[in-house]
Amino acid sequence: MKQFASYIKYLFFVIATALIFLAAGSFMRVNKNPDMLIVYAVYAMLMLGDALAMLICGLYIDRKTKSVFWFAIIILGLNIFLTIFDQFGLIDLIFVLLNLVTLAPLLVLRKEFLPQ
Repeated sequence: MKQFASYIKYLFFVIATALIFLAAGSFMRVNKNPDMLIVYAVYAMLMLGDALAMLICGLYIDRKTKSVFWFAIIILGLNIFLTIFDQFGLIDLIFVLLNLVTLAPLLVLRKEFLPQ
């Protein structure tokens, strides 16, 4: 179980990387529709903030800190919840599944991540 728990740490890094690529894609969409510059910039900044949160979770989740564990649960839950209520496409489905694949084992193996 402990070895499987270490893979969860890397899933946070995968999600952070995906968010960075999605943020870059949002910035690149500005050329196609310059009137939406502010909207695309806000989306990109929110994705970069989310990527930073995922990076923090990935770096500190194995330190058995209650606050980091619950921060990770909240961030993953928000990612799932907010993605479902947006325009839903294939990329969104993959993103939700990636977050679920990270959240489910995190909850199941919570004893590995919480202080004793």
